[in-house]
Amino acid sequence: MISPQPESDLTLNIIVLGADIIKILKDNGKVMIVENLLNKFLAKDSRRNFSQFFETLAFLYTIGFINERRYKVKLLYGDTQTNLF
Repeated sequence: MISPQPESDLTLNIIVLGADIIKILKDNGKVMIVENLLNKFLAKDSRRNFSQFFETLAFLYTIGFINERRYKVKLLYGDTQTNLF
């Protein structure tokens, strides 16, 4: 189980970053070129970097939420919960 450290900044946690990538993909038709996705990801917070982006993509790919083909990232499962209840 991925659990964040209590002292860590949750906005830079891989789970939160993954949720942001899923939201970006949902807002843009569920398919994006990797470079465009990277630019939108980095634009959301100046503290984000390339390694966080690719680590988050690897995480989402590993759990089966995204797929990559010909430099395009496709969202496979994007029906996320919008609120706590």
